Amino acid sequence: MSRPNMDKNLLTLEGVHTHIGAYHILHGVDLAVAQGELTLLLGRNGAGKTTTLRTIMGLWPASQGRVTFKGQDITALHTPDIAQLNIAYVPENMGIFADLTVQENMLLAARSAPTAAHMDEARLQWIFKLFPAVEKFWKHPAGKLSGGQKQMLAVSRAIVEPRDLLIVDEPSKGLAPAIIQNMIEAFQQLKQSGVTILLVEQNIHFAQQLGDAVAVMDNGRVVHAGRMQALAEDTALQQSLLGLAL
Repeated sequence: MSRPNMDKNLLTLEGVHTHIGAYHILHGVDLAVAQGELTLLLGRNGAGKTTTLRTIMGLWPASQGRVTFKGQDITALHTPDIAQLNIAYVPENMGIFADLTVQENMLLAARSAPTAAHMDEARLQWIFKLFPAVEKFWKHPAGKLSGGQKQMLAVSRAIVEPRDLLIVDEPSKGLAPAIIQNMIEAFQQLKQSGVTILLVEQNIHFAQQLGDAVAVMDNGRVVHAGRMQALAEDTALQQSLLGLAL
């Protein structure tokens, strides 16, 4: 497979291998995330998608290869230093602090605001329009929220300050169809605001509506990379890569 084109890419992975203990999970991942686009990472369970995200964030270090962000090699950086580069990560388990209120969860992510009063009010109002439940339950313990509301909070927390790159692992997992549609509309607005997004997703309806570019993983490698629309229109390719039709 050819190496990613570096010209307009915000993030690139070149030949990335990741070991977790004795297990060799990623086997030379090549991935390019273009500036201003939403790139989808698809693949069967166990293909290496979550490991790829965690490797980008430095949670599991790459044992070989290179991760580059804005032209800077970040392969060996620690997770806090990667986050300081204006990259936000929403893990599959959402990472919500259940005993804290929604407001306190948001304040923890707003690094430039020492108190709630210092949070960017205009940005909060924008987030409240994207996710009304965040405003409705502002003073409630986050642990009391439903699964869909927690997912909204997790994404809201990631965007409480402007980010250059938003990395999200399966935002629609376990959500009701109405909540999924709300999440799709929110991500469409995020795209329009200029945020570059890397998304792992299993919901094909979700993927089809949002994706600009797509990379398909299998057995720890990217086995296909191209435009989402082309994959959506090619039933034979879908069957061979994913065993399904969109």
